[in-house]
Amino acid sequence: MTTSHVILGDGIAGSSAAETIREADPDADVTIITDEGEPLYNRILIKEFAKGTLPAEPVSIHEEEWYEQRDIDLELNTHVTSVDTDAKVVEAHDGSTYEYDKLLVATGGTPIELPVENSDAEGIHHFWTFKDARAIREHAAEADTGVVVGAGLLGIDLAAICGAQDVEADYLMRGNRWWRYALSLDGAEIIHEALREKGVTPVFESGVERFEVDEEGHVTGALDPNGEFHEGEFVAVAIGLDFNTEFLQGTPVELDDGVVVDEHMRTSVDDVYAAGDLTRYFDVILDEYAQNGSWGSAKEQGVVAAENMVADEPVEQFRYVSSYSITHFDFPFLSFGHPTIGDDEAERKYSDTEWRRLTFKDGKLIGGVLIGDLSQQRAFKQIIREERPVAEQKEKLLEPEVDLDALSAPTVE
Repeated sequence: MTTSHVILGDGIAGSSAAETIREADPDADVTIITDEGEPLYNRILIKEFAKGTLPAEPVSIHEEEWYEQRDIDLELNTHVTSVDTDAKVVEAHDGSTYEYDKLLVATGGTPIELPVENSDAEGIHHFWTFKDARAIREHAAEADTGVVVGAGLLGIDLAAICGAQDVEADYLMRGNRWWRYALSLDGAEIIHEALREKGVTPVFESGVERFEVDEEGHVTGALDPNGEFHEGEFVAVAIGLDFNTEFLQGTPVELDDGVVVDEHMRTSVDDVYAAGDLTRYFDVILDEYAQNGSWGSAKEQGVVAAENMVADEPVEQFRYVSSYSITHFDFPFLSFGHPTIGDDEAERKYSDTEWRRLTFKDGKLIGGVLIGDLSQQRAFKQIIREERPVAEQKEKLLEPEVDLDALSAPTVE
């Protein structure tokens, strides 16, 4: 009997799941439904495209022929409006329906709009899709002044785009530093100085009270809560995502700032799985629920979900240490694991562009940030995977080279 797999979303999670299902079950029916108008592309590279340093061709990963060759039905420009988990039917905006035996939700999110006056004005950009990147690249190339809002990993991409496109920009941050949940002032100041060298000015203890517009409705700048006006004909905002789960409202699928899944990517409803940014998954290393928006994490979740969907039982678990890199500056930057949570920490600055911070929970390393020297990332990831009790050995972990043999033995084989 042929099994019907329906996948909602054609990001790396959904596409990886489809490929995994096809390889495991050549006879299965596989359908991908996405509201975007183009197949899978590389979300990591779209920031380089928007900076004007990369042509469009390398950004695209799959052409439509890729799906045809694998007998995967791809439904573009199709917005899912509801799911009946009892009847196992998905309904789209145009009234079309899709029956499934197994369903994977990998619909990601939509950028949050600032809840202030004129936040929808022309010239204000949000950065998530390839379509967004095209509009940003075109506008930034012709703009002289800009404003960036959002002191996180996507926000700094937007700041770097301004620097690369010679847009003189103010980078408005609510706190006293960039990514204050993961960096101390010592680490953040390395980033601040690098931004200034690119013509982007960090503005701390700031934010947006409202946007100002001209007679044509185009943004002219932002007024911050301190009463200061920041001129910007180009504005870019990255303050987080609203996860695309509206179609699950009213279903028994458990939602909690995303879709709740176990370590096998199973939701609270039989035969419904989820993968990617929108999952609140059970992290077997942390021993608690967590979220992670990295590309590698989403890809691995898609594979794990697919393997369990095909097997019809939990044969694989998601046990993964993610990482996220920034390549905008003369020095490298990498975060790994869960650098924004924990009950203990350690850090050291080695030079003007070299810094390390590690976070711990219950005596174990769970994440960190490396600036300038990434050579020890494999060692740190191995320590996390092995759940070593290393919090009392901070000095050894802060040595330029970490000696794994000199640390406490692993607790997980």
